[in-house]
Amino acid sequence: MKVIIIVLLLGLSSSFKLWAANEKPPAQYAYYGLEPEIVTNYISNRNKFGYVRLSVEFMVKQPEDLISLEKHEPLLRAAIVEILGYQTADKVKSLTGKEEIRRECFEMVNRLLEQETGKELVVNLLFTKYLYD
Repeated sequence: MKVIIIVLLLGLSSSFKLWAANEKPPAQYAYYGLEPEIVTNYISNRNKFGYVRLSVEFMVKQPEDLISLEKHEPLLRAAIVEILGYQTADKVKSLTGKEEIRRECFEMVNRLLEQETGKELVVNLLFTKYLYD
């Protein structure tokens, strides 16, 4: 009985090793944060300016992509500031509006990176801090 169990365990472990060897290694995600935070005005329907202050993190699949992000940071920052500048107060202050803005920034960043580097580097764009007035 012990011999049968040992043979079965050895068979299972060897088949598991073959299965694991055929799989791709997991992606090594890395994050790049824009420093300093972005502070900009948005369209306000009051007599005073409305502003939004946010921290942005880019998630990439490979740590090597961080070099390209660092090189193109001014372009990406300017694109995000421009997108935020055209938003209305209602959109900035709502949860669904915040998600729409994040999605628009994500798509613009990848579009610009594809023009500059030939590939979309950013897997996700995160707003880690999002304050408005």
